[in-house]
Amino acid sequence: MRERSPAAPGRGTRDRTGPRAPVVTPRCRRALVGAGAALCAAVFTVSGAPPTSQTAFEASAAVLPPSAAPAVPPPAPDRAGRPTLQVLSSRADAVMGGTALVRVGLPSGADPGRARLTVDGRDVTDALATVHLEGAGPALEGVVADLPDGRATLVAALRGRRTRLAVTNHPASGPVFSGPHETPFACGTDDFGLHGGGTLGPPLDGDCSAPAVVRHMYRTTGGAWAAMPDPDRVPGDAARTATSTGAEVPFTVRVETGTANRAIYETAVLFTPGADGPDPWHAPEGWNRRLVYKFGGGCKGGWFVQGTRTAGVLDAGMLSQGYAVASATLNVFGFNCNDLLAAETMAAVRERFVLAHGSPDLTLGWGSSGGAYQAHQIADNYPGLLDGVVVSQSFPDALTSLVPAAADALLLDAYASTHPDALTRDQRLAVSGFPTWRSLRRMAREAVRIDPRGVCRAEVPEELRYHPGRNPRGARCELFAHTVNVYGADPDTGLPRRPLDNVGVQYGLGALLDGTIGVDEFLHLNEHVGGLDADGHVVAARTGADPAATEAAYRTGRLLNGGGGLSRIPIVDHRTYTDDSPGGDVHMRYHSFATRERLRAANGAVDNHVMLVEERGSGGFSASAPVAGRALRELDAWATGVLERRRRAPDRPAMDHVRAARPAWLTDACWVGDGPRRRVVAEQLPLGTGSGDTCAEAFPTHSSPRMVAGAPVASDVIRCRRVPFDADAHPVEFTPEQAERAARVFADGVCDWSAPGEGQQGLAGTWLRF
Repeated sequence: MRERSPAAPGRGTRDRTGPRAPVVTPRCRRALVGAGAALCAAVFTVSGAPPTSQTAFEASAAVLPPSAAPAVPPPAPDRAGRPTLQVLSSRADAVMGGTALVRVGLPSGADPGRARLTVDGRDVTDALATVHLEGAGPALEGVVADLPDGRATLVAALRGRRTRLAVTNHPASGPVFSGPHETPFACGTDDFGLHGGGTLGPPLDGDCSAPAVVRHMYRTTGGAWAAMPDPDRVPGDAARTATSTGAEVPFTVRVETGTANRAIYETAVLFTPGADGPDPWHAPEGWNRRLVYKFGGGCKGGWFVQGTRTAGVLDAGMLSQGYAVASATLNVFGFNCNDLLAAETMAAVRERFVLAHGSPDLTLGWGSSGGAYQAHQIADNYPGLLDGVVVSQSFPDALTSLVPAAADALLLDAYASTHPDALTRDQRLAVSGFPTWRSLRRMAREAVRIDPRGVCRAEVPEELRYHPGRNPRGARCELFAHTVNVYGADPDTGLPRRPLDNVGVQYGLGALLDGTIGVDEFLHLNEHVGGLDADGHVVAARTGADPAATEAAYRTGRLLNGGGGLSRIPIVDHRTYTDDSPGGDVHMRYHSFATRERLRAANGAVDNHVMLVEERGSGGFSASAPVAGRALRELDAWATGVLERRRRAPDRPAMDHVRAARPAWLTDACWVGDGPRRRVVAEQLPLGTGSGDTCAEAFPTHSSPRMVAGAPVASDVIRCRRVPFDADAHPVEFTPEQAERAARVFADGVCDWSAPGEGQQGLAGTWLRF
C-alpha cells in the first residue's frame, strides 16, 4: 500500500487569482492556476460593466474559490481604507512551527493585485491568492511559511495605507503557554501503530518528533475498516455514506498522523480519491465543516510519556455524518493528566488541521471521564478552541472532584483497617456518602495518582524515578508534580506545592446528625483519620494546603470556574449511571451537579447546561449510540444556531444566543424502564431514592465524604475557612467531657462551609501563560 506524506502548506507556485480554484467551467478551472488566469478575465467584466459593479461582485463569487475559513468573519472595514489582517490557523500570539494561514481583507472596490504583505520587511505576497469571502467580496488568503522564531510583524499594504499585526511563532514541539517542558519524557513514535500497519518509526529528535504520514482507509460494505489498496481509486467494496449536509459520498477517509507539541496526533476526514486538494481552499466534498476533537480518559500514569494511542479518529459514527475527527496522545489523560498541556496540544493539532484542510465552522469537544475534565477546562480557560462540548461520566476537573474524594476514601479505608471495630460497615459507608462498600474501596485506590511512586509507566527508566532515599529529586509520578508549572515548588524542599487540605473537616457529620453514628464514634473518627504526607502516605496529622498553590488553582482554572469560555458555549452532560455498579465506580452522578452549581455561581444561570442520564448497557458514550449519538447531532444544531445568531447580532450577550438557539430535544431528561425505555423530560435534581422524583428514583444521587461533612455540592472549596469549635453552637448535644475532647480534636477549628474557602477567588483571566 502506498504511503503519502502531506505536502507542506503553501508549497508550490500559484497565481494570485485563486488557489487551484473550483470554478464555473473546466477551462476556467485550469486558467485559474498559473499565468492562464487572464483567460477568465472576461468573467469579471460582463457587458462592459466595471470591476466594482454588482455584476462583477456576483461574477467573482462564482469564479473565486471560497475562503479557507468561511465562518470566521473579517474585522469591520477600516474607514481610512486600510486593509485588514488576520491569522486564521491559530491565535496570532500562538503560531507554531513557523507557518500560518493568513487573510488580508480588502476595502470595497480595491484591486487585489495592488495589495502587498510583508513579514519583518520580507515580501511574502506571492503566498497569497484571491478568494471569495461571503458577505465581504474578494479577499486574499495564503499560507505564510518560514516565520521567524518569536515575535514578528506582518504588514498588509494597499494604496499607501498599512495595517500591522504582531505574531508570535513558537517551535512546533512547543511550549506555547504551558510552561517549561517536563523531563524526563519518553517517546512513543516507534510504538504508535498506524492505520493499515506499521508505526511512525524512531523519533527524530529529543522532542519525539516524527514525519507526518498519510494513510487512506475505507469502510467496507460489511461494516469493517480496511486500508485502500490504491489511494487514487475507490475500492469496489467501499460503502457509501450520506452526511449531515445531504452529500452522498464514498466512505473513504484520509488519515494523517504526525507530531505536534511533543504529542502524536491523528486527524481523519472523508476524502474522495481523485478530488482536488487537500488544501485550505478545497474542502472535501463529504466534510460538513465541523471538527470533533476527541479527548481520552484516565489519569493514573499520565506523566513523563508521549503516549502510544489517541482517543481514536476512525469513528464510523462521526465520519459517516461528515464530521472530521482529531485527537492526540497528550489529549489522553492516561498519558497526560494535565489539562493545561492538553489545551496547548489541542491548539497545536487544530492548527495542523486548519493548515491542511481549512478552518472548521465549528469545533466540538467529545470526552468521557478524564476526557470530560479536558473538555470542561479547555473550553473555560482557552475560549475559542471549542464551540460546544458533549461530555460523559463527567467530573468538573481532576483537582477538586476526584482527588479530594479519593484522598478521603483512602483515609477512611486506612482508619477502618487500623480500627476495625470502631465503626460497622454500614456506619463507614454512611460516613463516606458512597452508594456501596466496593465504591469506597474503589475510590481509595484512585488516591494512587497523588503518590509519587504510585503508577510510573515502564517507559520511564527506574533510575530516573523518584525514591525518597536513592533519588529524592527524581521524577515524581503524581498529579501535583505534573502541574508544577502552575503550583510551583517549595524552595526549601524542592517538592511541588499542593492545593490539598482536610484541616477542619468534620468527617461523618451527616451520619452524626441522622443518628447513624454517635458523638464518641464521631470524635474517635476525627481524632484518628489523619492526613496524607507529601508522598501520599497516611499520617496522623491532617493535610494543610499550600496557600500559594491554593490561590493559583483558583486563579488559573485548575479548579473549574465555569465563568470563562464555558459560560458562552453549549454543554451536554451525558451520563451512563454507574453509582450502583456491582464492582464500585468512581463516576458518580453528583459530579454533574457540581459542574452545574459552578456554572450557576459564575454566571447566574445554567441555560447552556443539559443533563441526559441513562442506565448501564444502554449504548453508552458512542456517536453510534441512540442517546449520545443524537446528543452530538443536536449539539451541532445548537452551536450552529449560536454561530448564526452571533453573526446577525454580535453585540448581544452570548447567553441570549445560547438560550435562543437551544433545540427542543436538548433539555434535561432521563431514560427509564426495564423494557422499551421511556424518556422522562424533567429538570435533573441532586436527589436520592424516596424523593418522589422519577429520574432520581431511577438514578439516585449519592455524595462523598467531604459532602457528608457539610461541603457544598459544587465541591469548589480547597481549603475551608475555619471557625473555633463551639459545642454550644453545634447542632448535636455534647456532654462536658465530649465537648472538651472535641475542642482538642478540632484545635485548629472546624470548616465553615457557608463562607468562601481560604484563597478562593475568580479567574485571573483566560489564555494565561506559565
